[in-house]
Amino acid sequence: QVQFVESGGGLVQAGGSLRLSCAASGSKFSGYAIGWYRQAPGKQRESVAVITSTGSTSYADSIRGRFTISRDNAKNTVYLQMNGLKPEDTAVYYCNIRGVAILAGGSWGQGTQVTVSS
Repeated sequence: QVQFVESGGGLVQAGGSLRLSCAASGSKFSGYAIGWYRQAPGKQRESVAVITSTGSTSYADSIRGRFTISRDNAKNTVYLQMNGLKPEDTAVYYCNIRGVAILAGGSWGQGTQVTVSS
């Protein structure tokens, strides 16, 4: 029942920063682990970062130390602070409930495009 709207993407040069937002509606997600995922052209969707209902975080090795995931349950929003962006970070970024994102047939929003130029 939760619907997600991603925003904050754009075009940035290598080394730059962006802050992505994931706003949920339809239901509060305070009790769920939420993840950011990305899909580059010609590649499968991959997990980038996850934050649990209690605030624990985990990151993909490729972005660890550069990205930070956080959440504001009062605003029903999850964020992804992206620093030190690299061209290989170029992708469409999505957010979703962790338990849903890993399964086939899940519902996804439109995502937000992140393009990093060299």
